[in-house]
Amino acid sequence: MAEKNVEVIDKESKQYIVVMVGSEQYGIDISYIDNIVRMQKITRVPKIQSYFKGVINLRGEIVSVMSIRNKMGLEDDVFTNASRIIILKLEEKGAIGVIVDEVKEVVNLSEDEIEKSTNKGKFINGIGKHGDDLISLLEINSVVDDNA
Repeated sequence: MAEKNVEVIDKESKQYIVVMVGSEQYGIDISYIDNIVRMQKITRVPKIQSYFKGVINLRGEIVSVMSIRNKMGLEDDVFTNASRIIILKLEEKGAIGVIVDEVKEVVNLSEDEIEKSTNKGKFINGIGKHGDDLISLLEINSVVDDNA
């Protein structure tokens, strides 16, 4: 009987990977994430948007890499040992990498822990409450959209 209750709870919650961008915590829906890799040499590509840092070779696949910081109008990236490139798999765009300052943890957020928001900016679709922490939930399609 207890197992059925657990299944119901799982269906109502979503997993998010919590990352640091600057001093803020952001959550990325784990269903978008294909891979997390350490920082590596990014090959510059001329005449692309300023928030695109270039491309990397990920096991034979060329993946575009963008800076979430630049896209959101924050100061430029400062790479540390904690910096990571999160590889996102998006149906219409294929693989794309986003640079984050640090990957912290994976959290489960249920519907009642998420405050949906329409006025937090075009890159945020809600705020998650995990313990005492507030996590801004990224709207991944807006973040990677060329027109946003």
